Amino acid sequence: MDSEIRSLLLGVQQGSLSVDEALLRLKQKPFEDIGYAKVDLHRRVRQGAGEVVYGAGKTAGQIVGILEALGQGGQENVLITRLDKEKADLVREEVPITYYADARVGIAGKMAAPWGMGKIVIATGGTSDQSVAEEAALTAEFLGNSVTRLYDVGVSGIHRLLTHSRELMDASVVIAIAGMEGALASVVGGLCDCPVIAVPTSVGYGAAFGGLAALLGMLNSCASGVSVVNIDNGFGAGYLASLINHMEARK
Repeated sequence: MDSEIRSLLLGVQQGSLSVDEALLRLKQKPFEDIGYAKVDLHRRVRQGAGEVVYGAGKTAGQIVGILEALGQGGQENVLITRLDKEKADLVREEVPITYYADARVGIAGKMAAPWGMGKIVIATGGTSDQSVAEEAALTAEFLGNSVTRLYDVGVSGIHRLLTHSRELMDASVVIAIAGMEGALASVVGGLCDCPVIAVPTSVGYGAAFGGLAALLGMLNSCASGVSVVNIDNGFGAGYLASLINHMEARK
């Protein structure tokens, strides 16, 4: 359960907050209509994490407006994905953000303190997959996870991966990111006893079809416990890994 709602209910239980006051806080409007966007103010209540801003296709002014609406609604920490440098520079003139060029990610506010069941390990087939990997890593770190990066450990030199067997076996979740034929996910899936999230990338020569070959290879993995997100979707992988790492026993 979201920590803010838990605190609210504890306040009622302990008598520091009246039922009517708690009800009023919960009834605050769930979204803010700012014309070009309906900003979701209750995302954290429903899903445990606040709204994420997808930067591609939005102007810098629109991103600033969304960030301001989220801030006024109580969400101080915001992740912005697919944000190019030119747009990031314009946003920073209005709202303080930290920009990570490799991942095309901006962060307003700060990262959450790491917690959860354990570490998320992110492994890439090659250096060319690193931008997708950094999107996944920063997403997971923003959401309060400890992340270990294992970059350029693809199957063409499998000894590079095997030297990190301990990190892989100690992970609570592994994100395997690769283009070409996408074989890394199957190898990692055969080494680990934790969930493996496979991310196909658009890296590869002509017959890789912009990541389609890796996507199909990962979907057809013979290793059990491998799930697959969309091509180049580092954000989706990082978010899903965070959900798994933060699972609580349901009573």
